[in-house]
Amino acid sequence: MQDKVIYFDHAATTYVKTEVFEAMKPYFTQEYGNASSIYSIGRSNRKAIEDARSTVAKCLGAAEPSEIYFTGSGTEANNWALKGAAFAGRKKGKHIITSAIEHPAISETCEFLKREGFDVTYIPVDEEGLVNPADVEKAIRPDTIIVSIMMANNEIGTIQPIKEIAEICKKHKVLMHSDAVQAAGNIRINVQELGVDLLSISGHKFYGPKGTGVLYIRKGVRLENLIHGGHQERNKRAGTENVPGIVGLAKALELATINLDAHYEKLYNLRERALKGIMERIPHVRLNGHREKRLPGNLNVSFKFVEGESILLMLDMKGIKASSGSACTSGSLDPSHVLLAIGLPHEIAHGSLRLTFGEQNTEEEVDYLVDCLAEIVEKLRKMSPLYEDFIKGE
Repeated sequence: MQDKVIYFDHAATTYVKTEVFEAMKPYFTQEYGNASSIYSIGRSNRKAIEDARSTVAKCLGAAEPSEIYFTGSGTEANNWALKGAAFAGRKKGKHIITSAIEHPAISETCEFLKREGFDVTYIPVDEEGLVNPADVEKAIRPDTIIVSIMMANNEIGTIQPIKEIAEICKKHKVLMHSDAVQAAGNIRINVQELGVDLLSISGHKFYGPKGTGVLYIRKGVRLENLIHGGHQERNKRAGTENVPGIVGLAKALELATINLDAHYEKLYNLRERALKGIMERIPHVRLNGHREKRLPGNLNVSFKFVEGESILLMLDMKGIKASSGSACTSGSLDPSHVLLAIGLPHEIAHGSLRLTFGEQNTEEEVDYLVDCLAEIVEKLRKMSPLYEDFIKGE
């Protein structure tokens, strides 16, 4: 097993499925025309984009394809939703509501808007990472423009009560946006049933190409443009369309939607097998995130008395690719803001590991992971003065 790369970081990115790659190929080498051109290979590209728009609309439960706008990433879609709503709604007010555990694509955008004179309220979460809809309602003011709450957290996998929050927003005539980048392809999404006004997804999270995203904008919602310079996307998003990427995203989302139940069951079983093995083999472990209301393939655990980065490096030597709940690998010495928000002390947050499973993972790989983790954590704890003090204290 050590000679093989075992990938448990699907929340970071997925590979591109063969069927998706095959659907994209003609638009790189044969159907390469600019979709804004009037000649035949331009018109065929325009048709491919509109077919993809219809596919995405159907997969997300949108009322009509015109509510789907293609972007260059989930981050761009999030930026457009927040900045577009904020600048379009300035006459009403300058108040924005979001949660304490959002992805930086939301939190950093909110910080930018604060520098532009907007006021941001960060709703806390409970120890399982859940936002209380009542807290959102309490935070709404007459000058509130938009509420943005992620559908599922990228670190701990907790799934939020988006429908209930959207109902509150509708009652108060406030726009509701959800960052569904981690949710898309893993749980069912129907924008009409949820009642959201805006929703973001990213192709590379569900076996589509990187550099592709979607912003759903409910008909009647007014946003300022984020990117200027051309008439593409019905004068809303300038820039020559990435036709292969758009086709690939739509194909990937279609496959994910068709196979969702089987995908969910497989990832759920792998996660539960890994969790059971870790809890049985390794003492002093904490599960982070909600036990039931979580993405099927997400497992985030904290190992007391060890550093998450040390675990990652030792797993990598054994061919296993995962990620840490800590931001240390990004050059910061601070632990994850998500783990701190759910109440973990710094020393436990630093010992966190995020495992996110995918369609090609096997039970054999999960068992190998558990064996490796048991060996690594035991070795690291033997070198830990904190663990030594703990044992003596017992």
